[in-house]
Amino acid sequence: MDMENILRLLREQGLRLLAGLAVLGVGFFLAHWIVKLVDRSRPLVKVEPTLKGFLDNLTRWLLYILVVLTAVGVMGIPLTSFVTILASAGVAVSLALQGALGNFVGGLLMLILKPFKAGDYVKVGDAEGTVQTVGVFYTELTTPDNRHVSLPNSSLTNTAIVNYTREGTRRLDVAFGVSYGTDMDQVFQVLMDVVRRGQGVLGDPAPAVHLTECADSSLKFTVRLWCKTADYWDLYFYLMEEGKRALDRAGIEIPYPQVDVHIKER
Repeated sequence: MDMENILRLLREQGLRLLAGLAVLGVGFFLAHWIVKLVDRSRPLVKVEPTLKGFLDNLTRWLLYILVVLTAVGVMGIPLTSFVTILASAGVAVSLALQGALGNFVGGLLMLILKPFKAGDYVKVGDAEGTVQTVGVFYTELTTPDNRHVSLPNSSLTNTAIVNYTREGTRRLDVAFGVSYGTDMDQVFQVLMDVVRRGQGVLGDPAPAVHLTECADSSLKFTVRLWCKTADYWDLYFYLMEEGKRALDRAGIEIPYPQVDVHIKER
């Protein structure tokens, strides 16, 4: 092969390579634009946010795959050869696809079983936060301190999921310890007065105060009430603060842990 043929071959292959790269660039841009267009379409506007996020991600990945296959064809690489190259990767590709396939199936199960939806506050393992979206491979949460957490969908199908939002109401328990010499009826009265002044306390089931433990150095009384999920933390902090102030005003002692030491003389 002479130099002229070599240069001609390089020009042809170089043009194909540039054309393929151009297809990739333009194709990814169009795929991004199409996903945005579909996302704003009228039928999808009414779709539940969790399902909508999954469909957006699925559409994006399908378009990306189509763009890559088109670029490969433009570069002059037969698709059968391209598939053969992937297959020759063997175990590495199968392991990579195994994790991706597990996450994809996990995402489908989340959409079918619906243990949560976008906007719910959930706890999954050691992670907890507000669900933003269920993607093709990952579920995204935002924590109360505004951190972003991405959880593999496959892990969600094998982990206990606690949904704090789904039922709409929650039971709130707050415990107070008082000294053994305290009048129990006075404690009941003081804490119930605090509960009655609280905003958002539900009347059914009725709130109550119970003696729940005779501890080593104190009697533990628990305030138990029901409230809407949105009011939970406001009521929790209200009860902690106002309960302490009310007990102080009533002269009721909240003791420190105490240990009696007896010295035996020989």
